[in-house]
Amino acid sequence: MNPVIDLLKQHRSIRKFKAEAVDQTTLNTLIEAGQSAATSSFIQACTVIQITNPQIRAQLAECAGNQAYVESAPQFLVFCADMQRHKLACDMHQAPMQSGFTEQFLTASLDCALFAQNVMVAAESLGLGGVYIGGLRNQIARVADLLELPELVYPVFGLCLGYPDQDPETKPRLPLPVVLKQDRYDDSADRERIATYDESVRHYYQTRTGGTKEMTWSEQISGMLNKEARPHMLEFLRSRGFLQK
Repeated sequence: MNPVIDLLKQHRSIRKFKAEAVDQTTLNTLIEAGQSAATSSFIQACTVIQITNPQIRAQLAECAGNQAYVESAPQFLVFCADMQRHKLACDMHQAPMQSGFTEQFLTASLDCALFAQNVMVAAESLGLGGVYIGGLRNQIARVADLLELPELVYPVFGLCLGYPDQDPETKPRLPLPVVLKQDRYDDSADRERIATYDESVRHYYQTRTGGTKEMTWSEQISGMLNKEARPHMLEFLRSRGFLQK
């Protein structure tokens, strides 16, 4: 349709990178592209921490479940939802900050996601690839300590970036009628649509793994949602000043 839409539809997670460096000028440009993302009420609540220290990288990789590419990727970034600078802004005007609201948590977290997606798309437009690392939340308190994050700041996810050294297929997405509804939420036909989609996903995994993995989307989701999902998160977020009210 056009190069931008084509690029968006070709997104893949890249976990193997060439040794070629991603220079600081390029990274700065990507971060500036991230800053241009939409931001709720101009809040600009995302802080990015570039991790260059090998020891910190190794510990973050361990926190994320020993994902080796956290250590080996040419660049590794941690995206943080940050309301601390807003407290500073209030202090600058002797205005007590009303913090801890769930809405503030949502807007800061969404700011991070929008910012990071701009970074990813900008990177892919330059021939780079990457993968998000939500596994940092497995040991989120340790990650926060490693990065010396103050109150009102939490690590949302990481991002590995580099020049791809693999060429995986794009994952098939859900059928459009499952995600695009008209005027109201009608999922009366979604079971059948998902069943058909499941076979596309099964074929994708069979092809990608040489037949060693056969799993459908609904099987994957039911397995994931049949167990606890990082139950430590609520206590941690409240301890950092989020989700108080």
